[in-house]
Amino acid sequence: MLELKDLPDAHILKKFADRYPDADVDRVIQFLTFLRVATDLSNGLDRYLGAHALLQGRWWVLVLLMREDDGSSSPSKLAEKAGVSRATMTGLIDGLQRDKLVTRMVSPRDRRQTLVKLTHKGQSKLDEVMPEYYRRVRQLMTVLTNEEGDMLMQILMKLSQQAQVFD
Repeated sequence: MLELKDLPDAHILKKFADRYPDADVDRVIQFLTFLRVATDLSNGLDRYLGAHALLQGRWWVLVLLMREDDGSSSPSKLAEKAGVSRATMTGLIDGLQRDKLVTRMVSPRDRRQTLVKLTHKGQSKLDEVMPEYYRRVRQLMTVLTNEEGDMLMQILMKLSQQAQVFD
């Protein structure tokens, strides 16, 4: 993904607004700043997980499996919960299986269905990563008061409800 490191200022955006009447300079600056912060946070998470030989996609699969009572789920349900295609999920599972963090097994309820199960090694990997992850998230979010955190959640939910404008 391309990362815009040099965000345009109001003067630069005014040139665009002169040409494109729907360009609301203040809103564009807010939006680009939001994207920049989200990218910075995602990149920071990538660096943290990379130090543990994980990528975000693989980590999320492990987390999704840990959420299940028996540590297992179907690949299609994992893909749906992760918001990725089944083909992408297959690739993630293949890598995790190669590293022995998950295993594939036949469903005891329906022998036609394959399940993905978190292994002991996979759980150990999460036990290695998660405590420091939670410490870092707590440290990051302490810059906000409880009220600001609640307000941030309300704002993010409003933006999420409008996200389809790009569909």
